[in-house]
Amino acid sequence: MNMHVFTTGRGTPYGLAMVPVIKVASRSALADRWSDLIDIDAGTIATGAATIEDVGTQIFQMILDVASGRKETWADHWGLYNDLVLFNPTPVT
Repeated sequence: MNMHVFTTGRGTPYGLAMVPVIKVASRSALADRWSDLIDIDAGTIATGAATIEDVGTQIFQMILDVASGRKETWADHWGLYNDLVLFNPTPVT
C-alpha cells in the first residue's frame, strides 16, 4: 500500500484515486476555512497549541487509520481525484 502525505499552505484540492492522500495544512486559518478538505492541521505547531511531536503522532496515527480502513481521507470521502503527473509539464514559477 502506498499513501501520500501532502503538505499545503494554499489548500490545493489534491487527491489520487490509486492511493489515499492525507492533506496536512501548514496554517490553521487554512485548516479552519477548508475543514472538509484538510485532514490534519499542522498550523497548531506555530500557534503553540501543539508540539511537533504531537502533530507527528497525529499524522502517524492518521496513516495507520487510513491504511487499516478505519478512516478515510477527505479527498476519498468527496471523490476528489487528480491525474497522477510524475513531471510537471508547465514552468514552475
